[in-house]
Amino acid sequence: MRKTTLLATAALFGSPGLTLAQNTPEENNPNVDAPFVRNIRADRPGQTITAQVLRPGRFQLETGFQRRFGGAVPAQSRSTATMRIGFFNSMELRVSQPYFHNGPRVPTETGRIDSSGWAPLVVGTKLMLSPNYDTRTQVALLVELAVPGTGNKVLRGTTWAPGGRLLVSEQLGQRFGLEANFGFSQPGLNAKDFKKGLFLGTLAVNGPLGNKAGFFAEVYGTGRAALSTGTTSGLYWRPTPLLRIDITAGHALGGADAGMSTLGAGLTFKVGE
Repeated sequence: MRKTTLLATAALFGSPGLTLAQNTPEENNPNVDAPFVRNIRADRPGQTITAQVLRPGRFQLETGFQRRFGGAVPAQSRSTATMRIGFFNSMELRVSQPYFHNGPRVPTETGRIDSSGWAPLVVGTKLMLSPNYDTRTQVALLVELAVPGTGNKVLRGTTWAPGGRLLVSEQLGQRFGLEANFGFSQPGLNAKDFKKGLFLGTLAVNGPLGNKAGFFAEVYGTGRAALSTGTTSGLYWRPTPLLRIDITAGHALGGADAGMSTLGAGLTFKVGE
C-alpha cells in the first residue's frame, strides 16, 4: 500500500499539469504572442494615446509632422518628437517637445515676435494599471507636465502645466484594437487655471491590412463649455518589426476649429524586442 501511494505521488508531481503551473504568468498567458501585443504600437498620430506601456529597458522614438489649414485659424506646420522609455514597476517615462515652423506675430514688451519655434518641453509618465503587459484589456494612467521656462519666449509658460489621461485599450480578435482616452489639462497649477482647463475624449479603432500594413480611425472631442469635435484617419506600414511609418488626414467638424483640416506623416522606431 505504501509503495502504491509513493508511485501515485511521483506520477502526480511529474504530470504536465504541474509543469505548466511552474511556468511564469507570462508563459501561461495564451495572448502573449498575439500580433496586437507584439507589433509596434505608437502614441501617435491623432489625439489618441495607446494604453500600452513599454517593458523595462525598451526605448521608442516617435516623430511626426503635421500641417493644419482651413477654418478660422491661420495655416500652421508643426513637428513633434517623443521619447518613450520603459522603466521598472510597470512604468514608462516620456519626454516630448513640439516645434512650430510658422506662427502669428504677437505683441510683447520688446515688440512683435514671431511665435514659431520650440513649444514647452513636456515630461511625463505612463503607469500600467492592468495585471500584465499582454492582457487583452489594457488600462494605464498618463500624467504629464509642461516645464516652465522652456521653449520660445512667446510659447513658454511661467508655471508647471499639468495634464492627465485615463487610457484604455481593448483587443478585438488577435490583431484589431479599440482605444479610448479620457483626460483633462490646464495651463497652470492655480485654482484659476482650472477654469481654463480643457477636457478631452477620444475613441479610435485600428487593425491590419495584410501582415505589415494597417489602418486607424478616430473621433475626438476637446473643450470645456463647448466641444471642438473632429475625426482623424490614416494608414501605417511596418517595413521591419521595429519600424513603423504612418500617414494621416483629419478634419474638425464642430466648435472653434470647425472646418480645419490636417495632413501629417510620422515615423516610429523601437529598440528592444
